[in-house]
Amino acid sequence: MQTALTELARSTREGRRADEILRSCVHCGFCNATCPTYQLLGDELDGPRGRIYLMKEVLEGHQATRSTQTHLDRCLNCRNCETTCPSGVRYHELLDLVRPEVERQVGRAPRERAFRYALRHALVEPQRFRALLRTGLVFRPLLPDTLRTKLPPTPIDAGSRPPASRHERQVLLLEGCVQPSLSPNTNAATARVLDRLGLGVTPVPEAGCCGAVDYHLDARSDGRDRARRNIDAWWPHIEAGAEAIVMTASGCGAFVREYGELLADDPDYAERAERVAAMTCDLVELIGQATQLDALSAQLAATPAADPTRLACHTPCTLQHGQGLGGRLEQLLGRLGFELSPVTDPHLCCGSAGTYSITQPELSRQLRDDKLGKLQADEPEVIVTANIGCQSHLAAASRVPVRHWIELVDERLATTERAA
Repeated sequence: MQTALTELARSTREGRRADEILRSCVHCGFCNATCPTYQLLGDELDGPRGRIYLMKEVLEGHQATRSTQTHLDRCLNCRNCETTCPSGVRYHELLDLVRPEVERQVGRAPRERAFRYALRHALVEPQRFRALLRTGLVFRPLLPDTLRTKLPPTPIDAGSRPPASRHERQVLLLEGCVQPSLSPNTNAATARVLDRLGLGVTPVPEAGCCGAVDYHLDARSDGRDRARRNIDAWWPHIEAGAEAIVMTASGCGAFVREYGELLADDPDYAERAERVAAMTCDLVELIGQATQLDALSAQLAATPAADPTRLACHTPCTLQHGQGLGGRLEQLLGRLGFELSPVTDPHLCCGSAGTYSITQPELSRQLRDDKLGKLQADEPEVIVTANIGCQSHLAAASRVPVRHWIELVDERLATTERAA
């Protein structure tokens, strides 16, 4: 693609990088074929190719409009287009580079600014989120549908306790901001499974939200600050020999993997951020390593399930497109003996996309209902996923339970141990 960026845009590192990305696009339109919003709306400007054109115009000096902002806001940032693109266009990076300029030119209405501020501050602090969640459960009938459907069906509990760390080999685990309240057993189940594989989990309570919520709601400085705080919290344990930083929420994993790019201009953090990004892995990667998977398969094979649970697997966009791990979860579960139901169009987004289900409720609801139709078509007993946002979003309208896959593995292992 030919570009004619303004002199101001060309004078900045961000502008030059945006120009590189724009020039890599050949405008072929393959991306539209797998873009969820284009499939729903049929509008060129609600597909990646059209949005790239809008962003190019802004960088070339055209005034951004409310319409420009609306079309960019409707993007899920699912990165399906990147998986499809034959030219390797880094669409999500371009979006992150241009959105601040659109925000500067167009701004937000006071009510919208207040809503996005409240949303950020409600989600990113675990204790605050837990308190708000308990309040929401009490006043559930009075809440708008957008928020009411986000609440769990029953009062939250503390979840089961993880095992005490007793192994020489240690990994770090990001607890997350909303997962401890919405799915409190996920991290404990992870620690139990890793314990059986000879890996201990070092608790790092100082590590909080990964920063993605702030960053993608136009508070990029706050997002970077959260990244710095997490690096500071993890660093002593990395120096002490921790082998990896494990993510049980693929949305967090996709963001932490980009800490190196996020803090590339920070001389105090750039090198450590690169190290943290390189050490970050999704749980499916860690358990999917040959030695771990062989050990786990052997444990489960010792007492095969008499009546295997039929699962429908939802692989989040942040796992398959953001981290390039498409198919890995299905392969792992199949290897461990689970029966998987077929799911058509597994590449399409469920509509959760971080805070998208709250800021774009109608589009999100349509995507969720379509995804659930495909996931439930073969009558599975459980839907499993790898991201808390997708899990709570799908569970709000699912006929069957929606759970993190590691909980099913943990339960099978517990059954095997009781039978031994």
